[in-house]
This record gives sequence, structure tokens and C-alpha cells, in this order.
Amino acid sequence: MSLTEDAHALHDDLVHLRRTLHAEPEVGLHLPRTQERVLESLDGLPLEIATGADLTSVTAVLRGGRPGPTVLLRGDMDALPVGERATVDYASRTPGQMHACGHDLHTSMLSGAAHLLSARREHFAGDVVFMFQPGEEGFDGAGLMLKEGVLDASGTRPVAAYGLHVSASMPPHGVFLTRRGPLMAASDVVRVAVLGRGGHGSAPHATLDPIPAACEMVTALQTLAARSFAPFDPVVVTVGAFHAGTAANVIPDDAHFDVTVRSFSPESREKVRVGIIRVCRGIAAAHGLDVDVDYHEQYPVTVNDDTEAEFVADVVAEVHGPERFAWAPQPATGSEDFSRVLDEIPGAFVFLGACPTDRDPATAAYNHSPLAEFDDAVLADGAALYSELALRRLARVDAVA
Repeated sequence: MSLTEDAHALHDDLVHLRRTLHAEPEVGLHLPRTQERVLESLDGLPLEIATGADLTSVTAVLRGGRPGPTVLLRGDMDALPVGERATVDYASRTPGQMHACGHDLHTSMLSGAAHLLSARREHFAGDVVFMFQPGEEGFDGAGLMLKEGVLDASGTRPVAAYGLHVSASMPPHGVFLTRRGPLMAASDVVRVAVLGRGGHGSAPHATLDPIPAACEMVTALQTLAARSFAPFDPVVVTVGAFHAGTAANVIPDDAHFDVTVRSFSPESREKVRVGIIRVCRGIAAAHGLDVDVDYHEQYPVTVNDDTEAEFVADVVAEVHGPERFAWAPQPATGSEDFSRVLDEIPGAFVFLGACPTDRDPATAAYNHSPLAEFDDAVLADGAALYSELALRRLARVDAVA
């Protein structure tokens, strides 16, 4: 059978693994049950397996029948602190945690690729590294795996790296989507503490009230994003949390708010960092207050190599048909720590539409929603694409050699 046919023969096993993972979500860098399930799914395959020291990662190396280069395939494994409201019969059994971003599908697809490629290892030259990664959702698991040597796991650094990510809404079901160059934004987190002097709510003149100043900062940051950056190199500044006070008649000592910042170039990333600090300090000074601004750079821009993005487009068209591929017209404002890998290794990150076929992808609940649902029917196609990318990329190098 062809590789795609073999992938579809694994469908039931992939669905079982995905639904087991979905029912047992774990958040962050330490996912012991998830790691155990992954190791069980790989048991018996001719893989060299290592687990992480500072996180529950799994790195598996498959040696081909002849020496050659290395290709890396990545799947993330962690869930989100979201309480599931979808009514599937395999829903999360852990209150307040859910695989709302589809990482359970990524893990299952990558396990499927390990099975497919293991069955063909005598027929290709080179090695494949399977990177099962915790902590993508804000914990920089990719950065930690790089520090622990995932890029050197086979003994030679990969010539290419690929990652897949499912979407609960757009693109349409079964469509693979990517683009050349920047695909996803850089992500930074800012924590601001406005420090005043509290007192009775009836006598604000005897206090240094932090709340009006903090509110002014929130508004000014929106103006900064809208009026200081070109529309062709934009930034997104969103205040997602604001905390101050305990009672209506008490002026607090301090107010706190948290900001997420997205950008698409190193220049804009630095400009917005400087601008946010300047705005917050300036407003605080105008009100006679102090302010602490903790600006934390999170993930860099996810940048696809142009050649590798073209390669993905060609492989999808040949394996699944040209109607199953689309070029993204612009980058997404979401962020990914696979950007760490692509900063080191040429490669490509690819989206796959997994919206259930009875939903309209234009209105379906998106990733991170407690109502997000993903169609298991895409599992085999994802596993097949992972495998085809690795095989064809290694074959391309082998032909040149």
C-alpha cells in the first residue's frame, strides 16, 4: 500500500490515542500522563528514545537504512487552562483543563508518522527526529528542548524541520495552509504595577490614586499601537487582565495590568517595547506615581523558509491533491515557540483545517475556546504529510549527494 493508505489503516489507533490524550489533558512543562501515553504508543518501534530533564519531553530518533542527513518533525503535547464545554463523549476529565488548541491531534499525528516511517526505514538514507514537546502554551517548551539538545539528537543537525497545527475553524476542513516568510507573530508579555498611596474613597485628594493613571495607560497603549506603527508592519497591544482595589470606598495602594504584544519584525518589536515603557513611565510621572514595567520577550516571529514552504505546497498537492492546499494571504497574529526551531533550522510550519464537517468554518468556535472541537478525520492525513515531508526531503538531499 502507499504511505497514505497505510496512514488511513492506522486511523483507529490514532483516534484512540487522540481521545485518550484529550480526556487526560495536562498543562505546562510537566505532563507525566501524556509522556507515558506517548511512550506506550512508540513501544516496539526501532527508535532511540530520550526523555527531558527539565520537562517531560520525548525525543525519538529513527535511523534510516543508509547514512544521511537529518529531518526533524515536531508535535506539541500540552493543553490549556480552559474548562471544556464541548459535548463530546471523550471530553476532558480534568476540571479547568482542556486540549482547546488541538495539541492532542498533533501528538497523535506525530506518533502515527513514527509508525509509518519505521516501517520504511530500510528504504531511506538519513535520520528522522520526532520532537514531542510540552509547554508550547506560554512555557517555551521548544526553547528548553533546544537547550537540552534536541537539534543534535541524531548526531547531525537537521537540514529541515516541519510542524503541523490544526485549526478548529478556518481554513476549511482538510485544507493545508502556509506561507513564505513570516507566518506568525512574535509574542511578548508585559506586567505593569502602578504604585500609589491608598486611603479612603471619600478623600482622593489625600491619596495617590493608582487607578485613574492605570486606566490612562491602558488607553494610551491602544493609541501607541494605532498611531506609531505603519499598517504594513503592525503591532497588536491587548490588555487582558486588570486588577485593583477591594471595595468601592477604598483607594488601593496599587493597580496591576497585564499586556500581550504581537509584532512581525525585529524593528517593530523593539520600537513597541521602548514605547510601552516610555508611555507607562510618563503617565505615572504626570500623576506623581511610581511604576514598575516588567517587559518579557516570549517567542520570536515564526518565519518559514521560502524554499521549504514551496516544498510543502508541492508535497501537499502531490499527496493530497492541489485543492487541499492554500497560501495564507497574510501572517497570523498568534504566536508559536516552533519559531525557536525555525530560527535555527530552515523549515516550515503548516496549518490544517480540522473543523467538523457539520460546522461552518467561518463561524465555528476557534482554538482556545471552551467550545472548540476538532475532527479526528484529519489525523491520518496529518500523519501522512509528516511522513511524506521527511521522506521526500531526505530523498532530495540523497539525490543531490
